[in-house]
Amino acid sequence: MTKPRIAIVPGDPSGIGPELIAKLVNDAGILEAADVLLVGDSHLWQQGATQTELDVPLNTISEGDISAQSGLSHLEMKTIDSAKVRVAEVTVEGGETSLRCLDKALDLAQEGLVDGVLFGPFNKAAMTSAGLNAEDEHKYMARYLGYEGYHSEINVLDELMTTRVTSHIGLKDVAANISQEGILRAINLASETLRKAGKTRPSIAVAALNPHAGDNGKFGREEIDVLEPAVKKAQEKQMDVTGPWPSDTVFLKAKRGEVDAVVTMYHDQGQIAIKLMGFERGVTVAGGLPIPVATPAHGTAFDIAGQNKANLGATRQAFDLLVRMAKTHRAERSAA
Repeated sequence: MTKPRIAIVPGDPSGIGPELIAKLVNDAGILEAADVLLVGDSHLWQQGATQTELDVPLNTISEGDISAQSGLSHLEMKTIDSAKVRVAEVTVEGGETSLRCLDKALDLAQEGLVDGVLFGPFNKAAMTSAGLNAEDEHKYMARYLGYEGYHSEINVLDELMTTRVTSHIGLKDVAANISQEGILRAINLASETLRKAGKTRPSIAVAALNPHAGDNGKFGREEIDVLEPAVKKAQEKQMDVTGPWPSDTVFLKAKRGEVDAVVTMYHDQGQIAIKLMGFERGVTVAGGLPIPVATPAHGTAFDIAGQNKANLGATRQAFDLLVRMAKTHRAERSAA
């Protein structure tokens, strides 16, 4: 199969994104796995090269030449003056370049010129000041792409994925926002994303909401009235889904490799577990979107920005996963 083509954007230039991408394109096996198109202002890539003391060759091409591109190439952008880059500071300019470079990469993916998008860490405060006007970059991307289907952030650690039924809401509102339909959407999203990553029949565990999975209704009836019926419906569709499992033990199953994904009921239920198991390797996938998009799960790390201390682990994991998903995406697009 022809290698996929991955568009990479630097993320917020005030953070560790440029450094990470410089390290990534110099890492072993990257260009054997995919053709890489750097999308962003040339001085941002030079910034990363200077910070890491690594060479980032910029073979600058025009948009019309992308389809014939191989190896490492660069599409020039003019989104921020180099004098406006303030390392380790939240700036409107940093948010603006983040959004404009992301927009261009999404445009290229919609046009079929690239098969997936990898972005360096964004800073939400900077993006909000620059006009994000959305809960997060995932909602922003869906709106930009005109995509109205179900989508949600997926967290990945090595071969394990987690999806969640509720996300950025207060804990007091979680129980009221859990439904059979929501659980089934999260199950289906995990299953479809795993399939795109190469799992033909993924095994999915559903975490309970209440302590001891409700203890037969003693600590709440959500497991009996909502979660168990949802799991049964998924099983009736011949899906390999089990649960609800007590949330204080379900990640032990995941850690042992007994399941491919865990569906959690709320944000921190899965986030705490997966970050404890491997924060430096965590990946975030924009699940459900019509194009593959991934990023390292950590933030812009202003405390170490510009110091050549950023760990490449999560960015490399994001790239490797994105390559697998991009291959599936390219094959499906070719077959359509």
